[in-house]
Amino acid sequence: MNMKTNNRYKILVLLDLKSNSDTIIKTTANLAKMIGGDIDILHVKKPVDIVKNDNQLSSVRSINRDYISSKNHIEDVVKSIDKGLNVSYGLTYGNVKQEIEEHIKNTNPNIIVLGKKRFNALKLTGDKLTKFILKKYSGVVFMASNKNVLEYDENLSLGILNNFEQPTEDLAKRLIDLTQKPVKAFKIQKSADGLGQSNNDLTSKKTVEYVFESNDNAVGNLSHYMAKSNVDLLCVSRNMVESKKSGILNLNDLIKKVDVSLLLTA
Repeated sequence: MNMKTNNRYKILVLLDLKSNSDTIIKTTANLAKMIGGDIDILHVKKPVDIVKNDNQLSSVRSINRDYISSKNHIEDVVKSIDKGLNVSYGLTYGNVKQEIEEHIKNTNPNIIVLGKKRFNALKLTGDKLTKFILKKYSGVVFMASNKNVLEYDENLSLGILNNFEQPTEDLAKRLIDLTQKPVKAFKIQKSADGLGQSNNDLTSKKTVEYVFESNDNAVGNLSHYMAKSNVDLLCVSRNMVESKKSGILNLNDLIKKVDVSLLLTA
């Protein structure tokens, strides 16, 4: 993980100001309160999406109008969250890929927050924003649900996928320590041995395990069980699902089909 400032996490939110932006920001605010973090919001837009003709003066006016509108939108969303948090924001026009990559390089965030599904449908020369970030950024990525705000609550229902040992990621440990509920540990394996439910001990906290057989319906079954057991946040180690050798899970399928917020650790 990147170095933290004054023991606080630096949380970068890549915001595209769609209809669910307030949900994403509120979730990020609650995450920041849970782990002790400062929020940096970045909105990047291609000029071609704003400018409709080649007239230079008209182009400048169009960008200025969009800037004011976007700035007001972000400020309205920020006003809706806890004023005790440290929140900054930036608006940039240019090459989306380059601007984001440069901002990450300059600010060195510990966590990048993205919205799921339609919220991240910004295409970058054939790639979606999520795919681009997962390829370029090796740190923690938080995929925030567009439907439900992650609440700051000791009754947070936390799930962990394919990792029954004590998590090495400090952020996951903090969240486990916060919740008073048993951790739900999900495992997808090739063999059918041990399928079902059992109990385990994770960081001295009672854990309920759900084990599924790896097949074409594995992710769908996982999503169903998480909905049934009211999981709020699923912690996933990218190394556990991105390895082609494992042949068990595809990270893109997991992001697309699992309808809760995801914490993707290194």
